[in-house]
Amino acid sequence: MIEQTVLGYEPFFDVRLFVLPEFGHQVPIYTELKDLHDKLAVEIPNVYTDKYQKLCQKYGIYIQTASFLEKDKLYPGHVFNTTLFIGPTGVLSKYRKVNPWIPWEVHTSPADLADYPEPLFPVVETELGKIGVAICYDWLFPECIREIAFAGAEVINRVSAYMDPWGSTAPMEWWSLVNRTRALENTVYVVAANQGASLKHYPPFSWPGGSMIVDFDGRILASAGENSGEKVVIAPIDIEAIRAEKKRRKGHDTLAHFRNSAYQYQKHSKFKQEPQRPSIESLNQRITQAKNKQ
Repeated sequence: MIEQTVLGYEPFFDVRLFVLPEFGHQVPIYTELKDLHDKLAVEIPNVYTDKYQKLCQKYGIYIQTASFLEKDKLYPGHVFNTTLFIGPTGVLSKYRKVNPWIPWEVHTSPADLADYPEPLFPVVETELGKIGVAICYDWLFPECIREIAFAGAEVINRVSAYMDPWGSTAPMEWWSLVNRTRALENTVYVVAANQGASLKHYPPFSWPGGSMIVDFDGRILASAGENSGEKVVIAPIDIEAIRAEKKRRKGHDTLAHFRNSAYQYQKHSKFKQEPQRPSIESLNQRITQAKNKQ
């Protein structure tokens, strides 16, 4: 599909940045971590990442990969939900989902691992601009996207498998609402790819698609539409425009206006760090403990 998109749209656009959805390689069909690890998880790099890299080199493009269920010998028994950002020179960043969709996703958050050596929210400077990423449920935490924005991101990719009823259909159109809000409150472009699949693939959940591109004022530049299923969505991203606006604006510059001394809630520990491998039972216990904290 990537190669077809580059070639098919060549008379009209130079398509340089690709963002693919969550669970594009494996779907977490098992509830037990051991089954996910032993039957589905793969190490990175692998044959698929090699193919991505060859496409980037061939066409001079950048790809935010579909997410992998990843296992890593450095963290025995753990499974991460991981996307790579790959360019013509190779792998530029690895992002592991910081906020798994608990309690059902028994994937490890790198934030739970003491002394985790890599940046939780990498931002990469490229010829296309400064680019960051977060995965699906991460976007319901404004702090995640704000952290990426404060690291200098101009474009933030969203790799998602956002499920019904929280898609782009009223009255719970969380998908489009959150994408637009995160874009405007952080003055960034959002390139949001959502899985489009019917419930027969992963019952009882269905994925409505609705992939979209949003500008730094929250305007939807292009959208696959409601319940779109699998589609290619294309729109121009003007990096010089966002840079000019960031330099010029005095009003609605929420990054410059941020009063960090005013907010105390992040000092309160709620969902405690836990380096042990997660299970649905242990995650439910941690949720209960967090809810009971004052």
